[in-house]
Parts: sequence; C-alpha cells; structure tokens
Amino acid sequence: MIQNASSAHGGGGAESLQNPQPLPLSSVNHLSRNCRDIQESLKFYVDVLGFVPVKRPNALEVRGAWLYNYGIGIHLLQQENAGPPQEHSINPRDDHISFQCEDLALVQKRLGDAGIKYEKRIVQERGIEVEQIFFHDPDGFMIEICTCERLPVEPLSSSTGKTREDF
Repeated sequence: MIQNASSAHGGGGAESLQNPQPLPLSSVNHLSRNCRDIQESLKFYVDVLGFVPVKRPNALEVRGAWLYNYGIGIHLLQQENAGPPQEHSINPRDDHISFQCEDLALVQKRLGDAGIKYEKRIVQERGIEVEQIFFHDPDGFMIEICTCERLPVEPLSSSTGKTREDF
C-alpha cells in the first residue's frame, strides 16, 4: 500500500512549519545502491568490504541483494538497461559513504592487492590527524575508509547539550 502525505495527515499546512519537531528517528537502517551488475557488486561488498548477504523479502519486485555488517544494511538493486561501467575520478567531494577503521595500512595493502585504485588524504584539525582513503565500488560510487572517530563530534549549538556518546 502506498500512502501520500495529504491522505495520511491532511497535508501538514503552515502550522507544522511554525513549531518544527524532528522525526522520531533512532539510527540509519540501510543505504540503497543501483547496480549495473548485481553479482559483481555483491562480490565487491562481500569480498572487499566484509558485508554479509542477508535474506530479503520475496515480495520485492526488483532484482537485488541485501547485505549487512557494521550496524548498517546495504541494499543492492539491479539497474535496468545499464550501460558499461564508466571511469570515475576519485573526488572526495562526491557523494560517498564512510566507514571507520583503525588500521589504514592494512586497508591500503588489501586495496592494492585487489588492484583497486585509491587516494589517501590526511586532514589535520587542532593537532588531531585523520587519515582518509577514497575509492569506488564497481558502479563508481565513492567509498571512504577513515580514522574519523579521532575528531570529536561537537554540536554547533550548545543548547543541545549532546556529545558524541549521545548521538
């Protein structure tokens, strides 16, 4: 069943904009990716990133695969009429997903062994050094592996009173 906003709650109206309340969210559930070749992408996400295939509902009408690890799901969906893969330059400003890692030397070695091109960056902020490695999945989607947890999460507004542990 598909239900749109106007049929669910009368459309919201101007009153909903005057006192905005955030949605009652708890965590990220999954990232969905359109893939040129499900089997090639499945192999990449399992062999390179360590995701585990999990059961997906039979009622879904699109070919695909679901994977899970690190507290997040990856949903791979078969893109119909996809052309050949395109060469993508590595640009850390492109849309990407980032995974936390403590042993980037091992990540570099394994990417090199697998023949996956990557770019390494180092960011320094207030004496804290964060290493980042960027590369693409088989469809050109950017992936980052980093030591980003070294940076503190500091809300811009002190009124929230939250720290990294609260998020």
